[in-house]
Amino acid sequence: MRFAQMFQESFRNDEVSFSLDRVLRCDCYRAGDGVHRIWLERRARSEPGPHTWFQLLNRKHREILELERALLQYGGAKQVIANSYLVKKEIVSEFGYDEKRVAVIYNGLPEAHFKRKPGIRAELRRHWGLREPEIALLIAGSGWSRKGLRYLIQAVKRIKNSSLRLLIAGTGKKPAPPSTAIRYLGPVADMPSLYAAADLFVLPTLYDPFSNACLEALSAGTPVITTMANGFSEIIESGVHGQIIDRGDDIRALQQAIENWIEPERRTRASKPCIDLARAYSMDRNVERTLRVLEGLRAES
Repeated sequence: MRFAQMFQESFRNDEVSFSLDRVLRCDCYRAGDGVHRIWLERRARSEPGPHTWFQLLNRKHREILELERALLQYGGAKQVIANSYLVKKEIVSEFGYDEKRVAVIYNGLPEAHFKRKPGIRAELRRHWGLREPEIALLIAGSGWSRKGLRYLIQAVKRIKNSSLRLLIAGTGKKPAPPSTAIRYLGPVADMPSLYAAADLFVLPTLYDPFSNACLEALSAGTPVITTMANGFSEIIESGVHGQIIDRGDDIRALQQAIENWIEPERRTRASKPCIDLARAYSMDRNVERTLRVLEGLRAES
């Protein structure tokens, strides 16, 4: 059942206001985009220069920062749902928000992500132009600067393996020209087939409250390499479902993590644990826990 339907059946007459976006006031705010101020600070450190700090004067950024303060510092939100403990800690430390009023509910996937014909991977790899000995690394999303694409390209260039291929799905400013080792795919409509065709999903992100792309990759049985700056890293075990590095700009650590997962047998062993873990984070689970928080708010009023 869709969330909107479940919400309407559980709450009548607008008893509880619930916002998925930054607004001036609501009963419950889901901070799915994390803390904007944290992201701007990390962006400034990774891209030093007057143009980056100038972003703080941008009207759009000022308005987002003002809405964050209204919700989290000035009492606009009675309750907050964060999609990771990373975001919860940031909200508490940055705004002095009561940690008891921040519930952590991880993102979830619909069951459709797990409905795939068995034995179809070889066919999907042919569809994406991947030959059998090639090892496909995948990164996906927009905002490549935040996703750490330039760090991934640097790491790939340092690895002495002619079978390595980097597939880049999404849009953004290309930090390196395409080559036999680097392919820009542009926007991809059928991402599930690409996750299943890839050997590793790599996201050396500077900041991600909880990357849904990483969870989607897990659902295809594809191990994930990401950073501590990704709330998703809280749910995986490094060495079992992929690998967690401290920072995306640590090119050496990123290179070593990729090299650690080049071995085919290791990736094969990880496939089932990855799928099993992704199944545990279903959309039904997310909706059930969200409704529980909202019911608690209704009981207080």
